[in-house]
Amino acid sequence: MRDISVVRSVLVSLAVIGFCLPQPILAAGTAAEQEQIATDVELSDDGVLLGQVVDPQGVAVVNVPVSIVQQNREIAAAVTGNQGYFAIGGLGGGVYQIVAAGGHRIYRLWTPGTAPPLSEQGALVVAGAETVRGQLGCCGAPCFWLSNPWVIAGVTATAVAVPVIMHNTNDTPSSP
Repeated sequence: MRDISVVRSVLVSLAVIGFCLPQPILAAGTAAEQEQIATDVELSDDGVLLGQVVDPQGVAVVNVPVSIVQQNREIAAAVTGNQGYFAIGGLGGGVYQIVAAGGHRIYRLWTPGTAPPLSEQGALVVAGAETVRGQLGCCGAPCFWLSNPWVIAGVTATAVAVPVIMHNTNDTPSSP
């Protein structure tokens, strides 16, 4: 009887691990989904977007074109100055993509006084920054299998079926 309780405990533990393990992997989302996260930026008092373009080491990138894109159309353009700064006027509130020197980022611009409390005062674009995501690279194939819905369904079905079968099996000897 003790062996059955140990087996049940192991199976329940495996089922719990099967439910918990994929969640951090799936919570990160794909690279395309993560690139779509917008940063809130408040426009200056006169409605100008201030920003800076830097390289991956944080050094200012000078004399590079900066494009403001909305719905795949270029809305405005500028060139960075001697410290990598740029200023673009004539923008209203809305969601824009800023593209500069191989780097891009999505920003949600707010008119003065309407921005959320934690919004940024300017846009920062990292030029040529290659996005490296480490969520799936940590364990390779095991992460793929643990995030596969068919594998999760199979583990769940097994975790439910085995205890039910064990419970319904009558291990007590019958009387003669």
